[in-house]
Amino acid sequence: MTVLTGAAVFSSAAFAAELTAEFADPSWDGKVIPEGQQCQEFDGQGATPPLHLSGLPDGTNAVLLLFNDEDYEPLSTDGGHGIIGFEIEPVNGATQLPAVPGGTTDMPEGIWLEAENRDDIGEVGYLAPCSGGEGNLYSVQILAVRYLNEEQYEILAEGYLQLGRY
Repeated sequence: MTVLTGAAVFSSAAFAAELTAEFADPSWDGKVIPEGQQCQEFDGQGATPPLHLSGLPDGTNAVLLLFNDEDYEPLSTDGGHGIIGFEIEPVNGATQLPAVPGGTTDMPEGIWLEAENRDDIGEVGYLAPCSGGEGNLYSVQILAVRYLNEEQYEILAEGYLQLGRY
């Protein structure tokens, strides 16, 4: 699979399946963003949480994570805090995704920045939770996809995980 660096064209299956996502790090509980996992603006070194995904359909060759701040309208949908892609080869319909640092466009091999965050504070790449402790709710929309070519993919399954409040 070719790693993409630009926005892809969505092609959705008529009835995408539902996948299951769980935190692979116990410091993430879905209620409160762990200490230090906020953006650099507020003295954090935030990274995405490592995740365990299951229920991935046959043919899945990538996962897209769309990070959002549900309480801040400009960044509340469509990956407002950034979209990160992972090249995967599921085993028995499951895979583990590693943590990826925020505030950078330098991604590990097999991982790419599908879209940068849409905020204007100057941080690039994935923007970790950044409300300054105002209690905003952060989440990730998860898409299991099959890339058809370098610009199109089919959504095979979807999931959602609440990251917590900061």
